Amino acid sequence: MTVQPVILAGGAGTRMWPLSRELYPKQFLSLTGKRSMLQETISRLSGIGKMSLPVIVCNEEHRFLVAEHTRQLGAATSSIILEPEGRNTAPALTLAALSLVGHRQDDAMGDDPVMLVMPADHVIRKLSVFRSAVKQGSVLAARGCLITFGIVPTEPKTGYGYIRKGEQLSMDTRRRGSASAAPFRLGAFVEKPDEATARRMIDSEEYLWNSGMFMMQASVWLDQLERHRPDIAEACRDAYAQGTQDGDFFRPDADLFRSCPSDSIDYAVMERVVDPKRGGSPDGRQPECVVLPLDAGWSDVGAWSAVWEEGEQDAQGNVIRGDVYAQSMRNSLLIGQHRLLSAVGLEDVIIVETADAVLVAHKDSVQDIRELVARLKAEERPEQRNHRRVHRPWGTYETVDSGPRFQVKRLTVNPGAALSLQMHHHRAEHWVVVKGTAKVTRGDEEFLLTENESTNVPVGVTHRLENPGTIPLELIEVQSGSYLGEDDITRFEDRYDRHRGDPPSS
Repeated sequence: MTVQPVILAGGAGTRMWPLSRELYPKQFLSLTGKRSMLQETISRLSGIGKMSLPVIVCNEEHRFLVAEHTRQLGAATSSIILEPEGRNTAPALTLAALSLVGHRQDDAMGDDPVMLVMPADHVIRKLSVFRSAVKQGSVLAARGCLITFGIVPTEPKTGYGYIRKGEQLSMDTRRRGSASAAPFRLGAFVEKPDEATARRMIDSEEYLWNSGMFMMQASVWLDQLERHRPDIAEACRDAYAQGTQDGDFFRPDADLFRSCPSDSIDYAVMERVVDPKRGGSPDGRQPECVVLPLDAGWSDVGAWSAVWEEGEQDAQGNVIRGDVYAQSMRNSLLIGQHRLLSAVGLEDVIIVETADAVLVAHKDSVQDIRELVARLKAEERPEQRNHRRVHRPWGTYETVDSGPRFQVKRLTVNPGAALSLQMHHHRAEHWVVVKGTAKVTRGDEEFLLTENESTNVPVGVTHRLENPGTIPLELIEVQSGSYLGEDDITRFEDRYDRHRGDPPSS
């Protein structure tokens, strides 16, 4: 039996503002340690046993972020599937299941993998407990069950959905010697409650938090989706069938996928199987829905206050990162990323300093940040739209300074990587190598630049930048001209095939 991880890295994702240096969804941020939440999700798969390389489903605009985060981790993927537009978790999982079933049909083994479905933005502290639960769930899922993981609650949270436990299953459904909690039939899904209701539910010990993690065979998911949401199944099948492989990425047909209804795994299938009143086609036996209680130090880190809760607190209850001086501070989160951050005499506050902005909020008011972001969008502030650091398949670039008719960027080119052979109509570029060795193509010339050497690329001249070395190439690029937009680029050759269809600025 093969367990196939399917990591849902989100559509637009949940944005927590301000962020480390970029306005990216939280799965790409290092909120609880040195690694991003996506990297932590991939890392916790090790040690589970027969585990295939993960399939990652993400928004197309984040494809280079996913590729770079996996590269930094030294991890391989089975596939990276690109959603042209977010359609919630049910269509995302369906694309993954279709890719797996398609691969297995070409496999003489005919294996029907058990999918371990995980959002990429969760924290799980007790890895041994998590891995044991996954092994237990894989046995049940291989029998055709639909598995969800219910988090043993610690307090009456109103921001989570809940799961009511049904009948406890007999012990022979558990792996011999397993330390996992006994499984239960899934009684019902419960919407986010008010505080009083949540407290009664916790006191009853009959309810668990809905984690959004699932296990099931790929064929079982596709069969149940066909029964309960044939419109989603048809749209995803059509989009997948007309999709194309683009290097490491698979792109479903954009127009066909955009026509797919948006729905979650819970609503599209799980709730309809559990509740006969919402069931789909009456023919055929419904699979058994099982919830596995999970007490593994789980959090979805949905707000800056959760970052404080998950962080390592000092004697005064402060979580401090970066160049921070704190005096008479208590129970606060203090993050300084680009300059000295000093705070005096405050309690229960969140202070986050980034290259783009500074956030100061009381911990009780962090949910109001969404309203602040809405104001930034309404006023078309560049801070909520532009990424300070931009990822490309060859590396990254970061805007250092800009003004009328000039822009300064810092480029980092990965070892062995190359920018496209390109030309600009309105700007000239001057490159200064800071670290490493650059191979430069300029018109009919080809030459090397090392540290402290520079060259100029005039307007309208074809050029390319490559890193032939074994360490990252770092250089400063000074652009000058009448127009400096990223869409002023004509590509002639590109090893990442961006000249064949991607927007010019990508």
